[in-house]
Amino acid sequence: MNRRTIQELENDTREKLVIDIRKPEDFAKETYPDAQNIYWEELKEQYAVLPKDKPIYLICYTGERSDDTVEDLQEMGYEVYSVEGGFRSFIRLKMQRLMNQEEQKADRCKEVERSIVKKFRKPIWRKFTKAINEYELIQDGDKIAVCISGGKDSMLMAKLFQELERHGKKNFEVVYLVMNPGYNEINYQTIVDNAELLNVPIKVFESEIFDIVADEGDSPCYLCARMRRGHLYSQAKALGCNKIALGHHFDDVIETILMGMLYGGQIQTMMPKLHSTNFEGMELIRPLYLIREEEIIHWMNYNELHFIQCACRFTENCASCGGTEKGSKRAEIKELICELSKRSSFIEKNIFRSVENVNLSTVIAYKKDGVKHHFLDDYDEVKL
Repeated sequence: MNRRTIQELENDTREKLVIDIRKPEDFAKETYPDAQNIYWEELKEQYAVLPKDKPIYLICYTGERSDDTVEDLQEMGYEVYSVEGGFRSFIRLKMQRLMNQEEQKADRCKEVERSIVKKFRKPIWRKFTKAINEYELIQDGDKIAVCISGGKDSMLMAKLFQELERHGKKNFEVVYLVMNPGYNEINYQTIVDNAELLNVPIKVFESEIFDIVADEGDSPCYLCARMRRGHLYSQAKALGCNKIALGHHFDDVIETILMGMLYGGQIQTMMPKLHSTNFEGMELIRPLYLIREEEIIHWMNYNELHFIQCACRFTENCASCGGTEKGSKRAEIKELICELSKRSSFIEKNIFRSVENVNLSTVIAYKKDGVKHHFLDDYDEVKL
């Protein structure tokens, strides 16, 4: 008897004909890839038109019916095989492979998690926990919406929060929130796939922000950013959260400081946390505040992870930046800081520290709660 296992069928790389001889209604539910359906009772009528220049594999329910049919076709000179175990053997193999894939995913996820608290303990994990403690980002009873855009920063932040729940004080709740403002299909599926791979239980909600800002001319970014922030606050609050966490890192902070000075004529920084002015009781926190971008990239490459670079509909095909921010003011500042850092290794840290060491006695003016204070206001007062 010519019998072949389902693995032998798959290993036969020749052009072949696979015939599923089960009932049409069962064939319609599921079958072997690229199989044709000819019910066994009708197969005899088509013996004469079956090809003799390629192997034929027959699949029934258990292998018994196909065994009987193979004998007839062999006598007629066909190279024909009965698939041992029938369709059930295909289902068993398929389920085994799915189980193996799930085990591989679980192992891969564990490796990623282990790298955070082992290999990247000092540059990532400790910086993360230091920011939380130093800036008091989490308090007892917090419910935090960890906002995931799908890029490297927010996905790392999600994993860091998971590690914090495992290894830290469980005094807070977390929701992993993904907003789809109109991503293209590839970007959206990448986010979903990475969340599954990294075992991040995301909660997705839809918005139409990209469509709304589409007519905003050459610079829709400001409006888009504000609308996205508002939608995140609104959705987070509806879920019972009192905080949203965003994935801005150390490099974002120092770029913002320098960009404000050179292009905004002001000294300000990206704060580690902020009270929302539009959503009462809501707060924004930035847990990656002390983590360098190069370490995030190192973590991503070390684990062979691939995240979306730019999910924005307007820049993903942008001629000036190609979805990488090239040509933007922030990209200019990033390049400038890089050049300055080649001259001194202290440049980046000093930019960061500059907004921690403001001496009000040596500035012309400053603002506090919207009120401007000038050095001449008390210049002539007697100093004791």
